Amino acid sequence: MEDTVPDYPKAIAPVDHVEPVPRRIRAFLAGEQVLDTTRARYVWEWPFYPQYYIPIADVNHDLLVDEQRSDESRRGNARMHGLRVGETSRDGCARWYGTDALPGLTDTVRFEWAALDGWFEEDQEIFVHPRNPYARVDALRSSRRVRVELDGTVLAESTSPVLVFETGLPTRYYLNRTDVNFRHLVPSATATACAYKGRTSDYWSVRIDGTVHPDLAWSYDFPTAALLPIAGLVTFYNEKVDLIVDGERLSRPKTHFS
Repeated sequence: MEDTVPDYPKAIAPVDHVEPVPRRIRAFLAGEQVLDTTRARYVWEWPFYPQYYIPIADVNHDLLVDEQRSDESRRGNARMHGLRVGETSRDGCARWYGTDALPGLTDTVRFEWAALDGWFEEDQEIFVHPRNPYARVDALRSSRRVRVELDGTVLAESTSPVLVFETGLPTRYYLNRTDVNFRHLVPSATATACAYKGRTSDYWSVRIDGTVHPDLAWSYDFPTAALLPIAGLVTFYNEKVDLIVDGERLSRPKTHFS
């Protein structure tokens, strides 16, 4: 019988789940405050993390541009708006929900995250998307023996990894740079950001026998305070390389990164 228990915790919030946000949320565009609220709602549009829905009373109406069109979804019918601050404009970035919205979402606005220049929880800037209140991310030092391989080639080997346990994702193994075989790593221009860890500082592809496997490894030189143990360390996608931990070869997990 197939094992139905995964080897890492899954996201638990169902799609369209709504909860109050206990934190003050602010966002800015071109130096102007677009919203300031202590009454936001978390809405899970997919299981991994929520989005903010903002009461219209806490949005700067002067910056909204009614586009005279609507958008329909499972969450209700929304009036589409853009934003304009001086010469800066963002088209189609705001959905203002009406009376047919899910309970608790009437007269709330859902902004496209990337349309705004900065988002803050209290006075701390946050990146990519709101942090999931049901998710946890821990970085723990370990003495497990970890070997990373691809097509039989050893890319890294360590007995002092830092393990990152993140709800909804397989365990990541962050390794000292001195434990990584950089002869097979090719610097990449890719840069990503994580709501929990911050912005990446480096990405690498892997070259083996003339074949380049893009963007398999990355590093955070300046992670968020909670993830400081991974600063400067290198990790690989479990989904795309082979991991041997304490002599046991792990199966490659199936995630949205696969």
